[in-house]
Amino acid sequence: MAWLQLRINATAEHAESIGTMLSANGAQAVTFVDAKDTPVYEPKPGETMLWPDTQVVGLFDASDDMPSIIARLAQSKLLGNNFTHKLDPLEDKDWEREWMDNFHPMQFGERLWICPSWREVPDPGAVNVMLDPGLAFGTGTHPTTSLCLRWLDGLSLTGKQVVDFGCGSGILALAALKLGAGHVTGIDIDPQALQASQENARRNDVADRLSVYLPDDQPSLQADVVMANILSGPLLELQDVITAYCKPGGKLVLSGILAEQVARIEAAYARDFDLDTSAIDGDWARVSGVRKLA
Repeated sequence: MAWLQLRINATAEHAESIGTMLSANGAQAVTFVDAKDTPVYEPKPGETMLWPDTQVVGLFDASDDMPSIIARLAQSKLLGNNFTHKLDPLEDKDWEREWMDNFHPMQFGERLWICPSWREVPDPGAVNVMLDPGLAFGTGTHPTTSLCLRWLDGLSLTGKQVVDFGCGSGILALAALKLGAGHVTGIDIDPQALQASQENARRNDVADRLSVYLPDDQPSLQADVVMANILSGPLLELQDVITAYCKPGGKLVLSGILAEQVARIEAAYARDFDLDTSAIDGDWARVSGVRKLA
């Protein structure tokens, strides 16, 4: 079966009402997507948290009469005649198989390869990280992750203590361990991310050098290297927490940053770090530096 996706830009105030309208007009599923770079934190009991700029996505059968549906939506007071929307075809596929078929081994820098666990490694003599992301974020295909991986490949990590703040699938933690780090502490708000990190660590025979924690359980420590590939909002809000993990003279790398947000991140972290020239990859950026000694 083929499908159609109807995307409508909304505010948090109106997103749920628009979602209800889509369901009433035949949408098989409705999802809410962050339309901008804005984190959403744990809701209170009974509370639904949405982003200030939210995209409401309705999934429709391709045989549905979409012109009539859009016309009915346009008659509502909430949307009006000129509401912004986009209609895209979505072919029905085995999406997991499609993704697996298109996830190939990738090289980062001179030594490091990220390899799907179901494929042969192209260079057995390289530093190979075998990865099965599961439900957690992080495969190396996104510029934010690849920027950090290339940075890691250029470091001497032998015996170093590392913190991976927002570890996701564990890809950065595993890369650091395979590049010689003595121990990595992974921290994430998502228990599934911690599980994925541990499973990937076992797959790479480095589980004895990885510890993972939820934020409320995170230990007090100072590491030689701190990595935080999250978003600019949390990087700013949690600046003191992230900085505290990095010992004086230690190295820091930050990503999940849009190129247009670099100046603000640099201005904040320059308080405690001597910053390198930031790296840009398309719309995304990496900020790195060394913590000041005093």
